[in-house]
Amino acid sequence: MGFARENDIENSTEIERQFQRVAVSLFGRFMNESKQEYPCQVLSISPGSAHVVTAQPGSIGERIIAYIDHLGRLEGKILRVFNGGFAMSVNATAYKRDKLAAKITWIANRHELNLPEDRRHERMVPTTKQTEIRLEDGRTYAARIRDLSLSGAAIEMNVRPAIGSLLWLGKLRGRVIRHFEDGVAIEFAILQTEDTLKEFVETRQ
Repeated sequence: MGFARENDIENSTEIERQFQRVAVSLFGRFMNESKQEYPCQVLSISPGSAHVVTAQPGSIGERIIAYIDHLGRLEGKILRVFNGGFAMSVNATAYKRDKLAAKITWIANRHELNLPEDRRHERMVPTTKQTEIRLEDGRTYAARIRDLSLSGAAIEMNVRPAIGSLLWLGKLRGRVIRHFEDGVAIEFAILQTEDTLKEFVETRQ
Protein backbone atom coordinates (compact mmCIF):
# COMPACT_ATOMS: atom_id res chain seq x y z
CA MET A 1 0.00 0.00 0.00
CA GLY A 2 1.27 3.50 -0.80
CA PHE A 3 1.24 6.59 1.37
CA ALA A 4 -0.35 9.86 0.35
CA ARG A 5 1.97 12.61 -0.83
CA GLU A 6 0.99 16.18 0.03
CA ASN A 7 0.47 17.16 -3.59
CA ASP A 8 -1.85 14.15 -4.09
CA ILE A 9 -4.08 15.36 -1.27
CA GLU A 10 -3.93 19.01 -2.27
CA ASN A 11 -4.75 18.30 -5.90
CA SER A 12 -7.49 15.70 -5.30
CA THR A 13 -10.36 18.20 -5.13
CA GLU A 14 -9.02 20.10 -8.14
CA ILE A 15 -8.80 16.90 -10.21
CA GLU A 16 -12.35 15.88 -9.33
CA ARG A 17 -13.74 19.33 -10.14
CA GLN A 18 -12.13 19.56 -13.57
CA PHE A 19 -14.80 17.33 -15.05
CA GLN A 20 -18.41 16.65 -14.10
CA ARG A 21 -18.96 13.00 -13.20
CA VAL A 22 -21.86 11.09 -14.73
CA ALA A 23 -23.85 8.48 -12.76
CA VAL A 24 -23.36 4.98 -14.19
CA SER A 25 -23.41 1.36 -13.01
CA LEU A 26 -20.46 -0.46 -14.54
CA PHE A 27 -18.74 -3.56 -13.22
CA GLY A 28 -15.11 -4.56 -13.46
CA ARG A 29 -11.95 -5.41 -11.57
CA PHE A 30 -8.99 -3.41 -10.32
CA MET A 31 -5.40 -4.17 -9.37
CA ASN A 32 -3.61 -2.38 -6.53
CA GLU A 33 0.11 -1.78 -5.96
CA SER A 34 0.45 -5.24 -4.40
CA LYS A 35 -0.68 -6.75 -7.76
CA GLN A 36 -3.82 -8.16 -6.13
CA GLU A 37 -7.09 -8.02 -8.07
CA TYR A 38 -10.53 -7.30 -6.64
CA PRO A 39 -14.04 -6.93 -8.13
CA CYS A 40 -15.50 -3.44 -8.18
CA GLN A 41 -18.33 -1.29 -9.51
CA VAL A 42 -18.08 2.26 -10.88
CA LEU A 43 -21.03 4.40 -9.78
CA SER A 44 -19.95 7.67 -11.37
CA ILE A 45 -17.18 8.71 -13.73
CA SER A 46 -15.74 11.58 -15.73
CA PRO A 47 -12.70 11.80 -18.03
CA GLY A 48 -10.72 12.83 -14.94
CA SER A 49 -11.97 10.76 -12.00
CA ALA A 50 -14.19 7.85 -10.95
CA HIS A 51 -16.20 6.78 -7.88
CA VAL A 52 -15.42 3.10 -7.24
CA VAL A 53 -17.29 0.77 -4.87
CA THR A 54 -15.29 -2.18 -3.52
CA ALA A 55 -14.63 -4.17 -0.37
CA GLN A 56 -10.91 -3.26 -0.63
CA PRO A 57 -10.69 0.55 -0.50
CA GLY A 58 -6.87 0.92 -0.39
CA SER A 59 -4.91 4.03 0.65
CA ILE A 60 -4.78 7.61 -0.58
CA GLY A 61 -2.07 8.00 -3.20
CA GLU A 62 -2.04 4.31 -4.12
CA ARG A 63 -1.69 3.54 -7.84
CA ILE A 64 -4.69 1.70 -9.33
CA ILE A 65 -5.23 -0.08 -12.64
CA ALA A 66 -8.88 -0.90 -13.34
CA TYR A 67 -10.60 -2.80 -16.15
CA ILE A 68 -14.21 -1.65 -16.44
CA ASP A 69 -16.93 -3.04 -18.70
CA HIS A 70 -17.52 -0.80 -21.76
CA LEU A 71 -14.65 1.53 -20.75
CA GLY A 72 -11.60 -0.73 -20.78
CA ARG A 73 -8.41 0.07 -18.86
CA LEU A 74 -8.35 3.01 -16.45
CA GLU A 75 -5.18 4.01 -14.62
CA GLY A 76 -4.81 6.52 -11.81
CA LYS A 77 -4.34 7.07 -8.08
CA ILE A 78 -6.69 6.96 -5.12
CA LEU A 79 -7.74 10.51 -4.25
CA ARG A 80 -10.14 9.82 -1.37
CA VAL A 81 -11.13 6.76 0.63
CA PHE A 82 -14.62 6.31 2.09
CA ASN A 83 -16.67 3.51 3.59
CA GLY A 84 -17.16 0.96 0.80
CA GLY A 85 -14.81 2.34 -1.80
CA PHE A 86 -12.65 5.18 -3.10
CA ALA A 87 -12.43 8.01 -5.60
CA MET A 88 -9.61 7.71 -8.11
CA SER A 89 -8.04 10.00 -10.66
CA VAL A 90 -7.96 8.93 -14.31
CA ASN A 91 -4.57 9.53 -15.91
CA ALA A 92 -4.76 9.81 -19.68
CA THR A 93 -3.56 11.82 -22.65
CA ALA A 94 -5.88 14.42 -24.16
CA TYR A 95 -6.69 11.99 -26.99
CA LYS A 96 -7.61 9.17 -24.59
CA ARG A 97 -9.68 11.56 -22.46
CA ASP A 98 -11.67 12.50 -25.55
CA LYS A 99 -12.29 8.82 -26.33
CA LEU A 100 -13.31 8.18 -22.72
CA ALA A 101 -15.64 11.19 -22.77
CA ALA A 102 -17.34 9.79 -25.89
CA LYS A 103 -17.85 6.39 -24.21
CA ILE A 104 -19.25 8.03 -21.07
CA THR A 105 -21.64 10.12 -23.17
CA TRP A 106 -22.88 6.98 -24.96
CA ILE A 107 -23.45 5.20 -21.65
CA ALA A 108 -25.18 8.22 -20.09
CA ASN A 109 -27.51 8.66 -23.07
CA ARG A 110 -28.38 4.96 -23.05
CA HIS A 111 -29.47 5.15 -19.40
CA GLU A 112 -31.32 8.45 -19.86
CA LEU A 113 -33.32 6.90 -22.71
CA ASN A 114 -34.10 3.91 -20.48
CA LEU A 115 -32.66 1.44 -22.96
CA PRO A 116 -31.26 -1.32 -20.74
CA GLU A 117 -30.75 -3.59 -23.72
CA ASP A 118 -29.90 -0.73 -26.11
CA ARG A 119 -32.84 -1.10 -28.48
CA ARG A 120 -31.08 1.15 -30.99
CA HIS A 121 -29.38 -2.02 -32.23
CA GLU A 122 -31.41 -4.35 -34.42
CA ARG A 123 -32.18 -7.64 -32.72
CA MET A 124 -31.98 -10.99 -34.47
CA VAL A 125 -33.24 -14.50 -33.71
CA PRO A 126 -30.71 -17.27 -34.49
CA THR A 127 -31.80 -20.45 -36.24
CA THR A 128 -30.34 -22.62 -33.47
CA LYS A 129 -31.63 -21.28 -30.17
CA GLN A 130 -30.35 -23.89 -27.73
CA THR A 131 -27.19 -22.78 -25.91
CA GLU A 132 -25.32 -22.95 -22.62
CA ILE A 133 -24.60 -20.22 -20.09
CA ARG A 134 -21.43 -20.35 -17.97
CA LEU A 135 -21.18 -18.40 -14.71
CA GLU A 136 -18.01 -16.93 -13.20
CA ASP A 137 -17.69 -19.83 -10.74
CA GLY A 138 -17.72 -22.36 -13.59
CA ARG A 139 -21.32 -23.59 -13.24
CA THR A 140 -23.13 -24.13 -16.54
CA TYR A 141 -26.82 -24.12 -17.38
CA ALA A 142 -28.84 -25.04 -20.44
CA ALA A 143 -30.51 -21.99 -21.97
CA ARG A 144 -32.40 -20.81 -25.02
CA ILE A 145 -31.64 -17.63 -26.97
CA ARG A 146 -34.72 -15.49 -27.47
CA ASP A 147 -32.89 -12.82 -29.48
CA LEU A 148 -29.49 -11.14 -29.91
CA SER A 149 -28.13 -7.71 -30.75
CA LEU A 150 -24.70 -6.06 -30.89
CA SER A 151 -25.07 -5.01 -27.24
CA GLY A 152 -26.85 -7.90 -25.55
CA ALA A 153 -29.19 -10.86 -25.57
CA ALA A 154 -32.44 -12.13 -24.07
CA ILE A 155 -31.95 -15.62 -22.67
CA GLU A 156 -34.60 -18.06 -21.48
CA MET A 157 -33.39 -20.30 -18.63
CA ASN A 158 -34.72 -21.97 -15.50
CA VAL A 159 -32.11 -20.36 -13.22
CA ARG A 160 -31.98 -16.59 -13.00
CA PRO A 161 -28.56 -15.36 -11.79
CA ALA A 162 -28.57 -12.17 -9.71
CA ILE A 163 -28.54 -8.85 -11.51
CA GLY A 164 -24.92 -7.86 -12.04
CA SER A 165 -23.72 -11.47 -12.31
CA LEU A 166 -20.90 -12.04 -14.77
CA LEU A 167 -21.47 -14.83 -17.31
CA TRP A 168 -20.50 -16.12 -20.73
CA LEU A 169 -22.71 -16.87 -23.70
CA GLY A 170 -20.26 -18.90 -25.75
CA LYS A 171 -17.21 -16.61 -25.97
CA LEU A 172 -19.32 -13.48 -25.39
CA ARG A 173 -18.86 -12.06 -21.89
CA GLY A 174 -21.66 -10.09 -20.29
CA ARG A 175 -23.65 -9.29 -17.16
CA VAL A 176 -27.25 -9.82 -16.14
CA ILE A 177 -29.04 -6.47 -16.27
CA ARG A 178 -32.70 -7.53 -15.94
CA HIS A 179 -34.90 -10.46 -15.01
CA PHE A 180 -38.06 -11.41 -16.85
CA GLU A 181 -40.58 -14.18 -16.22
CA ASP A 182 -38.67 -17.01 -17.87
CA GLY A 183 -35.11 -15.75 -18.12
CA VAL A 184 -32.66 -12.85 -18.08
CA ALA A 185 -31.46 -9.96 -20.21
CA ILE A 186 -27.70 -9.84 -20.74
CA GLU A 187 -25.61 -6.81 -21.65
CA PHE A 188 -22.30 -7.68 -23.34
CA ALA A 189 -19.16 -6.26 -21.69
CA ILE A 190 -17.94 -5.09 -25.11
CA LEU A 191 -20.15 -3.81 -27.90
CA GLN A 192 -19.99 -6.50 -30.58
CA THR A 193 -19.53 -5.97 -34.30
CA GLU A 194 -21.72 -7.48 -36.97
CA ASP A 195 -18.85 -9.83 -37.83
CA THR A 196 -18.37 -11.17 -34.28
CA LEU A 197 -22.10 -11.67 -33.85
CA LYS A 198 -22.33 -13.41 -37.23
CA GLU A 199 -19.40 -15.66 -36.24
CA PHE A 200 -21.14 -16.56 -32.98
CA VAL A 201 -24.35 -17.51 -34.79
CA GLU A 202 -22.57 -19.46 -37.57
CA THR A 203 -20.52 -21.58 -35.13
CA ARG A 204 -23.75 -22.80 -33.55
CA GLN A 205 -25.54 -23.85 -36.73
